Amino acid sequence: MGKLTFQKLDLGKATVGDPIEVQFNPTEYTFEKTAKFGEVSLPGLDSPILQFVRGESEKLTLELFFDGTTLAGGGGLLGAITGDPGGAASDAATVVQRVDAFYRMVKISGKLHTPPLVRVTWGTAFPGAVTSESEAPTPTFDAVVETVSRRYTLFDPDGVPLRCIVSLSLREYRTLTEQLTELNLQTSDHTRTHTVREGETLPFIAHAAYADAARWRVIADANRIPDPTRLYPGQILDLPPLV
Repeated sequence: MGKLTFQKLDLGKATVGDPIEVQFNPTEYTFEKTAKFGEVSLPGLDSPILQFVRGESEKLTLELFFDGTTLAGGGGLLGAITGDPGGAASDAATVVQRVDAFYRMVKISGKLHTPPLVRVTWGTAFPGAVTSESEAPTPTFDAVVETVSRRYTLFDPDGVPLRCIVSLSLREYRTLTEQLTELNLQTSDHTRTHTVREGETLPFIAHAAYADAARWRVIADANRIPDPTRLYPGQILDLPPLV
């Protein structure tokens, strides 16, 4: 499966530099997706009417562990604590350098004039993002790094960090074009299509499309259906705009 990697991207999603690989894969991570609803208060009702306003960016949170005491031979952890040159103290800078690479993900890039985008990848089973109802999760997650928290937990006698836990919070980044293509929004002033499912009738489809079951004849005429009771699963119908 390989290691979890972070690849910096520019705003056009072209790669920038080499991918950053974690020292140890995380033991868990969390995806969070929310929707924003507004409340419309009407007199006499027990509760307000909820109206969808917009979707919120999906959020990925995870913790990464970096350990300089496992990178050197010789004295190991004991050597690192006692200052034995054969211990991990000689590799302490490696921990700081690895952690700094993640800290720079929230720093403004001189070339981009903004923090870079980041593409998170972990093998082929990483549930990065779902772009539509009909698609499975993709193995990548394009995002901006929202927060980076560094917690150092072990030091050598000179105070050089040997262990660190990095907490990352990332928010999904998709361009306007990507979102419009993936959503495939359809409105009543353009001709749409509908695939008939088992048990559906023209009035039912008309109610779903136009909020008016009596508009079934518009669909029947547009599709030259002489008998409105004769529909079959899989049949594709044109749903013309109402004029």
